[in-house]
Amino acid sequence: MSRTHRIFVPADSAALALGADAVAVAIADEAARRQLSVQIVRTGSRGMHWLEPLVEVETASGRIGYGPVGLADVVSLFEAGWLEGAAHALCIGAPEAHPFMARQTRWTFERCGVVDPLSWEDFVAHGGGQGLAQARALGAEATLAALIESGLRGRGGAGFPAGIKWRTVRETQANIRYVVCNADEGDSGTFADRMLMEGDPLALIEGMAICGFVVGARKGFIYIRSEYPRAIRVLEQALELARTRGLLADCDIELRIGAGSYVCGEETALLESLEGKRGQVRAKPPLPAHAGLFGKPTVVNNVLTLATVPSILVRGAAGYAALGHGRSRGTMPIQLAGNIRHGGLFEAPFGISLAELVDEIGGGTASGRPVRAVQVGGPLGAYFPRALFDTPLDYEAFAARDGLVGHGGIVVFDDTVDMVRQARFAMEFCATESCGKCTPCRVGSVRGMEVVDKIIAGRDVASNLALLEDLCHTLRLGSLCALGGFVPFPVLSAVRHFPQDFQRP
Repeated sequence: MSRTHRIFVPADSAALALGADAVAVAIADEAARRQLSVQIVRTGSRGMHWLEPLVEVETASGRIGYGPVGLADVVSLFEAGWLEGAAHALCIGAPEAHPFMARQTRWTFERCGVVDPLSWEDFVAHGGGQGLAQARALGAEATLAALIESGLRGRGGAGFPAGIKWRTVRETQANIRYVVCNADEGDSGTFADRMLMEGDPLALIEGMAICGFVVGARKGFIYIRSEYPRAIRVLEQALELARTRGLLADCDIELRIGAGSYVCGEETALLESLEGKRGQVRAKPPLPAHAGLFGKPTVVNNVLTLATVPSILVRGAAGYAALGHGRSRGTMPIQLAGNIRHGGLFEAPFGISLAELVDEIGGGTASGRPVRAVQVGGPLGAYFPRALFDTPLDYEAFAARDGLVGHGGIVVFDDTVDMVRQARFAMEFCATESCGKCTPCRVGSVRGMEVVDKIIAGRDVASNLALLEDLCHTLRLGSLCALGGFVPFPVLSAVRHFPQDFQRP
């Protein structure tokens, strides 16, 4: 009897958008025509998006990757003998040995693209469940101490120490506590949360279970954006699997779907939405750690923060803390997007420079033109010119240069970009997405669009630039949340680093 060949085809949204489902069907059909026994395993993505669909075959010497595989390539792959790892124009060798992968330090994404996200056997075989077992063996206090020792900070953008937040919730007197995962990933150029939820959802669920155990929460919620239908389906199945396998014995978790509001990525607006109210920002204090969901102490962390916790407990807090730069410890899943040759997910310790990320790892622009600017931290992040590419990826280093690390998204622009129009887009984005609760954000963003329009038209440019800076000052100091408060980052960075674009003829 001939052996069954295992073939791994990603079911990540990026791969699906590039035809992965059709490729999987074509592979199965061609194998049947050749009377070959194959098992097609649907995985997440390795994160090398320019190679998607990246199909892997299991051979005697390990998994061998081929990509990007199109429908027209399937027959030639079989003819070349790819099921034995044979050479082919699309062969990249062992995926983990590819230069893009070999330079990474994967703690959060170590299983993503490797396992079937809905296989409990794969999960356990690759270390799943060990983090929760370790937490239970250590006890809540020792687990909390390990998290603090690791230096893990919130990966959602604020960078607040996760252990300190957990300790605050644990020590706040209450009869009920909650764990909430902010999966409302809405920043431009970011996709790490989606990738992890589609490729290794049980890592997130295990992290939430550990959090519930540590802080004494019996209930958790994952708040996910409605624009992620694939991630929603995978999470629903993963939660049921986790429930039947006892992963949620101490803290049950529900999935809640948002309604498309960017501002609900802000933790208090998210909590309002979870309570069934309009998604508007709350005034602080009180902080959610003291009075969050339904007025009870609540941990609100994003996907990457929670999903990293199991690895820290299994591989060691000291090992995680040894990575990084300055006060930014551990690794950051960096998302390379925009006009870039090698876009994708690159997890590395803090401290790597923008130049290394964009020029070496990303390979420069996809257009082949010079890189003019990058925006780090989503639509509210600053635009950095080439002169600032020596900046290390580090919360404090970016803040010192009026920038944001945010969720780790890097969007690249070549020399054709018009920075005055990028500044206008920031104001337009704020006006569109504002919850309307505070005047600086609601009104100031609209006035900002009008002022930039006057600059574009060449009307009283000097006085309107002064007015724009004054308006940004008001937005930064007067807005209730980061939506209005951070709009000055892209606007003023565009003005200061690219002044020639604002001098209209």
